Amino acid sequence: VIGDPPCVYPDAMLRSFSITYDYLCPFARNANETVVEMLNEGVAYDVAFVPFSLTENHRQDRDVHQWDLPVERVGSGVLALLWSIAVRDGFNDFFLAFHVALFSARHDNAEDINDQAVLEAAAGAVGLDPGAVRSLVLTGVPAKTLAADHTGASEEHGVFGVPTFIHGDEAVFVRFMDRHQSADVERLLDMLSWTNLNEFKRTSIER
Repeated sequence: VIGDPPCVYPDAMLRSFSITYDYLCPFARNANETVVEMLNEGVAYDVAFVPFSLTENHRQDRDVHQWDLPVERVGSGVLALLWSIAVRDGFNDFFLAFHVALFSARHDNAEDINDQAVLEAAAGAVGLDPGAVRSLVLTGVPAKTLAADHTGASEEHGVFGVPTFIHGDEAVFVRFMDRHQSADVERLLDMLSWTNLNEFKRTSIER
């Protein structure tokens, strides 16, 4: 978090957790964006944002892994993940803003987040040098990181979708219906230790 704003959650204890994301998913947007807003407001969380490719997750056994493809051939949403990794690991001060910008490009503007021009525009809008990010993506390091992050989440925590919150040995896939609801995140984190509840799924949602 840039700067040192006063904590607006004075009773919150430091919590460490991971949250998975893929920019294709509106539910990932709801959760990730809310967590970013809470961090920017000063909540005492230590958060790891973990890319998890839904395109890779639907790969057939005979298909090549997304991270083994040339960047110009990666599937839906994957190029955006590679750019996000490059920013997260190479230009971290800009990550939260860029993270939100990519969700907005996809879900507010209906833009193609596999279009390099869209990613360059999002990078420039938050103060990044698009050329520097693109160069880092082309090194292949973000692709290797995507392989490690995606595979690790799947094999170590049984992650199958986004967003999944992970704390210690507990991992929970959730779907928040609304954006900007910090109370939803707080409630979810409180429930992570309630291991006697395995599944709670509504049969319908009135919307």
